[in-house]
Amino acid sequence: MAANLYTNQDSNVRKTWGLMVVFFIVVMFIGWFASYYYDNPGILFFAVTFSVLMNVFSYWFSDKIVLSISGAKEISRSQAPELYNVVENLSITAGLPVPKIYIINDPAPNAFATGRNKDHAVVAFTTGILQILNKTELEGVVAHELSHIGNRDILLQTIVVVLVGFVTLLSDFFVRSTFFGGGSDRDNGKAGMIFAVIGIILMILSPIIATLLQLAISRKREFLADASGALLTRYPEGLASALEKISASSVKMKKANHATAHLFISDPYGKKKNKGISFFHKIFLTHPPAEERIQALRGSKIN
Repeated sequence: MAANLYTNQDSNVRKTWGLMVVFFIVVMFIGWFASYYYDNPGILFFAVTFSVLMNVFSYWFSDKIVLSISGAKEISRSQAPELYNVVENLSITAGLPVPKIYIINDPAPNAFATGRNKDHAVVAFTTGILQILNKTELEGVVAHELSHIGNRDILLQTIVVVLVGFVTLLSDFFVRSTFFGGGSDRDNGKAGMIFAVIGIILMILSPIIATLLQLAISRKREFLADASGALLTRYPEGLASALEKISASSVKMKKANHATAHLFISDPYGKKKNKGISFFHKIFLTHPPAEERIQALRGSKIN
């Protein structure tokens, strides 16, 4: 198995900064075009300033936002001693600080990790997943989530969520406003009209492209966390069996949210990943099909 617990850390840090640069360029383009269209340079300044503030805010408070949206509550060791022991033991094995543990009162089997870094990380599990998994399967899921922390996926995913969301909102605002008001006088010319049409097309496409990038990154992260998690437990079958049970459930989480869906180990909307799924449908999934993940785990070799 090529993946391990540490090789993806530096890569994810580079990708995080790379994505931030790409999205800031997109935000600057949208802000620049909007400022040109409305002949108001202040729009560009506002767009860039607001994106920076959004990014800083998300870095410090993203975990609290996600936990609040999901309805997760922190628990003590006495409330879930077996879960605490599993998380603690695997954290020590992985060389990670023990993250805070949260429980979501929800029958849908699921789990996620969040936080800005390994020292401020959180793992959350639904009551549903704790009920259906045995200890070996639970270890597989915990190892998967700890791998997201060890690989620094949680920071990467947080940055993607915030920047994609901001680009989408900014684009939507401009596109809507275009239909209720025109640009400056210089847009009356033929060249100005062509420029406006091209700009509006790009404004409409930018959130779609951003979302596809978000989903593709999420799917790749799941495969890497599966591989790293299997390496951590030295028993890929534990996670494979857990994924079988989780994917067999079609129960939608009570507080399922599109903004945080990709953070979970499985789709919180309870959509089954059936075989024969089309390529077009697959690219819009927040998670790779469970069958592919299970096949990869059972075909892996732990040295």
